[in-house]
Amino acid sequence: MSKTISAKRRCIEYLIITFGALLYGVGTSMLIDPNDIAPGGLTGLAIVLNRVVGIGTGLWFWLMNIPILILAIWKFGMRFTISTIYATSMISIFTDFCTKFFSDYVIRDKILGVTFGSALTAIAIGLIFKCHATSGGTDVIIKILRLKYPHVKTGVLYILTDIGVLFVAAIVFNDVAAAMYSFLSVMITSFILDIVLYGRDGAKLIYIISDNPDAITARLLEELDIGATHVFGQGAYSGEKKKVIMCAVKKRLSPMAEDVVRDEDPNAFMIVTSASEIFGEGYKSYFDERM
Repeated sequence: MSKTISAKRRCIEYLIITFGALLYGVGTSMLIDPNDIAPGGLTGLAIVLNRVVGIGTGLWFWLMNIPILILAIWKFGMRFTISTIYATSMISIFTDFCTKFFSDYVIRDKILGVTFGSALTAIAIGLIFKCHATSGGTDVIIKILRLKYPHVKTGVLYILTDIGVLFVAAIVFNDVAAAMYSFLSVMITSFILDIVLYGRDGAKLIYIISDNPDAITARLLEELDIGATHVFGQGAYSGEKKKVIMCAVKKRLSPMAEDVVRDEDPNAFMIVTSASEIFGEGYKSYFDERM
């Protein structure tokens, strides 16, 4: 990759990080914070501390990130941490800026705060992650955990690291309902974050054992544009050799693929299972960074 292309790509990434930080700031200052919702992580702690010591939520968020950013420099190096420092700083600035200058537009409704506020912050975190940075706070810790436990999805780790903040919020706000709303916020953020990072491309993996494999394969290729692979197997009892059709199918095409099999061979043996992630042509790139 040339230096010009690399510099252009980094500029685009920083623009996306800035936009993500703006979404995060709007979601926190306009929807989450005013409704006494502590959505876990350092943002939740910053909201709680804002009630105890009246300095801005954004400033609290930035101050608490300092030791975590030092950890990030040690673990990931300066290149990664520079973008994270930038993201963290912009989140802090946008959060306090919106709180100060757009207070007349604050939405004081817990349901809207939980749903739309959580959705905005989740989209923001996902955009920032995709630009090889994090929004600071527990994001850095979670990225470290992902290195050690790559099979655990990011959203799940967020839930595990956020439970403690919910208890603190319940005590400070003296309101169990506030903690319940905060937990709902964590769940929504986790769900939407996984969609942003991993997409809804969870597909079906289909194995087809049929006496008419060539006709089935031809129709899958021509009518549905589905790639297929022939795996040669042998029946354990009969000893008969078989062509086994293996194909990955996006969920929306799965029923049509099953109809093709039924049309060509009603007696076909078919195994349909879920595939949460698929890499390759038509799906994710092998070179995308694991989040």
